[in-house]
Amino acid sequence: MSESTAQALWQNFLGPSPAWYKKTIIGFLLINPVLLMTLGPFITGWFLIAEFIFTLALALRCYPLQPGGLLAIEAVVLGMTTPHMVYDEAIHNFEVILLLMFMVAGIYFMKELLLFVFTRILLTVRSKKLLALLFSFVAAFLSAFLDALTVTAVLIAVGVGFYSVYHKVASGKGSADDHDHGDDATIHANHREDLEQFRAFLRSLLMHGAVGTALGGVCTLVGEPQNLLIASVAEWEFVHFVQVMSPVTMPVLAFGLLTCLLLEVTGKFGYGATLPDNVRIVLQDFQQEQEQHRNARMNARLVVQALVAVLLVVGLAMHWAAVGLIGLMVMVLLTAFNGVVEEHQIGHAFEEALPFTALLVVFFAIVAVIHEQHLFTPVIDAVLAMESDIRPAMFFLANGILSMISDNVFVATVYISEVKAALDAGTITREEFDHLAVAINTGTNLPSVATPNGQAAFLFLLTSALAPLIRLSYGRMVIMAFPYTLVLGGVGLACVHFFIA
Repeated sequence: MSESTAQALWQNFLGPSPAWYKKTIIGFLLINPVLLMTLGPFITGWFLIAEFIFTLALALRCYPLQPGGLLAIEAVVLGMTTPHMVYDEAIHNFEVILLLMFMVAGIYFMKELLLFVFTRILLTVRSKKLLALLFSFVAAFLSAFLDALTVTAVLIAVGVGFYSVYHKVASGKGSADDHDHGDDATIHANHREDLEQFRAFLRSLLMHGAVGTALGGVCTLVGEPQNLLIASVAEWEFVHFVQVMSPVTMPVLAFGLLTCLLLEVTGKFGYGATLPDNVRIVLQDFQQEQEQHRNARMNARLVVQALVAVLLVVGLAMHWAAVGLIGLMVMVLLTAFNGVVEEHQIGHAFEEALPFTALLVVFFAIVAVIHEQHLFTPVIDAVLAMESDIRPAMFFLANGILSMISDNVFVATVYISEVKAALDAGTITREEFDHLAVAINTGTNLPSVATPNGQAAFLFLLTSALAPLIRLSYGRMVIMAFPYTLVLGGVGLACVHFFIA
């Protein structure tokens, strides 16, 4: 019996997603107009935030761009925000969009060097505890001078590289064979247990690295986009920014690294998995095979990639240009000097970043609703009305909680603007302004590791091609981030209260 048009439309809607998921999204779309008419835009706005978080939480069921995009379109149609407001939010975050478009693509052409270096690290450092600390510390160090999304792009490229090498061998394929590492149907039975342990091993390393980007990103003026914004309003230079933040950031960094070690020792919250011996053998064989087949052109590519990597670090540290433009420079240099000149070869580099870029713009539409409907205003007003001696700690908490569910750049923008207005009006002193600026910066950076939507780097990892391969879901990320959230949030709050206030 032929399929009816209605059945075909239902099957096409959100593709292979489960029927209950499709019905839930349709339910959201139907109930929002009713909520708007009965409860008003403020309550409906909070429902919309919860619905969007739902799409992120089930990213492995359906990529959030489509269901989240439908919710954003409906919000515009219902008048909860305007296309102009969405455009303004996108323009305000254009540097992040530019970064995703070009820096991630640039890193794609450096994957040969990354796999070369990290394979040696992985095979040389046999202690999982030391390896986890190394991933976390290096990610923190790089994020302090580069950008968390750039560092996350490197971690993703490394993870995909390791996974694809083992998955191909576990499927009985040779190194030169074509292979879909997203399909487990060809995995031999004797490799399945090792594959699951390898996934757990990669998940733990990547989560340590992702948290490391937050530990380092909070420390310097260039570590996160909101840092630059706050420093600009406060008129702080690079060194002064590091100094005023250090009473909070240095203890948090130390306790964050200690947490990394303890998680690996105890094996709690999804950590502690080691590299299976069989996987180590496969990676060693891969390394030896690469060495045997290495020729002058391959060595030349590695040299070019190493030189461009140095140029990348220097360019970002010296702020030659916007991060995305430096990424474009990296892509041009790597393709020009490594013989990648065909359009379809270059096109593959954009496959990872552009879906996430589109999702981020959809997220900005939700942020536009938050802005337009003043959803955070009651929280802001309540904190500003508190006594001055507890205000920094309350600012830290308020920024942290709001950043868990919203864009931390947006939260920082709103709060630093309100504090600057209070300073200009003479309501607070310059000293108190500085204290509150520290609380805003650390509050938007540290507790926001609790959820993927709280940190752009976490969201990038969740929606990357690697996440479904290693079974890294929204819920699993929240569970794995939980001990870090407690430590970073708790230590950060204590430091703000005792050392800053």
